[in-house]
Amino acid sequence: MKEDIKPGVKEWLVLFGLMIVWGSSFILIKKGLIAFDNMQVGALRVSISFIALLPLAVLRLRRLNIRNFWLFIIAGLLGNGLPAFLFAKAQTGLDSYMAGILNSLTPLFTLVLGVLFFMRRTRFMNVLGVFVGLIGAVGLLSFAGEGSFSVNFQYAVFVIFATMCYAIQMNFIKTYLTDYDPMTIASLAFIFIGIPSLVFLLTGTDFLYRMGHVSGSWESLGYVALLGVFGTAIAIMANFWLIKRSSALFASSVTYLMPIVSIVWGVIDGEPFLISYFIWIAAILLGVYMANRPANGRYKLLRKPTVMLTKKY
Repeated sequence: MKEDIKPGVKEWLVLFGLMIVWGSSFILIKKGLIAFDNMQVGALRVSISFIALLPLAVLRLRRLNIRNFWLFIIAGLLGNGLPAFLFAKAQTGLDSYMAGILNSLTPLFTLVLGVLFFMRRTRFMNVLGVFVGLIGAVGLLSFAGEGSFSVNFQYAVFVIFATMCYAIQMNFIKTYLTDYDPMTIASLAFIFIGIPSLVFLLTGTDFLYRMGHVSGSWESLGYVALLGVFGTAIAIMANFWLIKRSSALFASSVTYLMPIVSIVWGVIDGEPFLISYFIWIAAILLGVYMANRPANGRYKLLRKPTVMLTKKY
């Protein structure tokens, strides 16, 4: 188990890259829901990511130690499988800005679950940073949503559950899969969830009928394809690289930065930009910085993983 290192220039650049890619994901999901239902959007997202990563998976699958295959099933199911369906379902009943607010719970859950169940140390500065970043994200998205905090809990619970899945996956990968490179983790995680998703999409839904009879289906497919290839397959590899190079908490901090991108998309679409936005953006950046100040120079694991991994794939 490799100890974390303090995030450097490369890590921050990748984090901001993920901010741009994942910050655009909500609008892509919204566009996908025009022609497809939420189950189809979720299955499409996973299936397209699986197809994009399949060549990498084939090269690595034959070298996978059979004793460790279940680790990739857990990583894929929690981080990619369930959240894809949960977010698609949530956005059938939630405004995008509220989904963004709830998604900002990811670093908080990552910190809490990491301390409680993965025996990770933290400092008061890290905890305070998590809350400062959360306040900044809530404030920014609240102002963008004209101060409305009305939420349909029936749909909000899907986002909350998805953020918990993300938090568990990030801590899980940091604990058990650091001996694997990001391409291996991503491709093998998707091969175990991609095949069932593709079968479900083609045989358990009316996807093929919609492609031939529903107006705008090809456009929606294009938006979900962008989400699957760039917002999922490629972004997941970058996120896994971040987890290996820094910490699960640092990688999860991207959810604080994503609302900034959604605000930019709104401005491009003709929405006004308020000067007060700068205050909340500054709070977000300060919170991310504070949350990722290493404990005694490092985020140290207090116990070793109970699962023995080999160096080979």
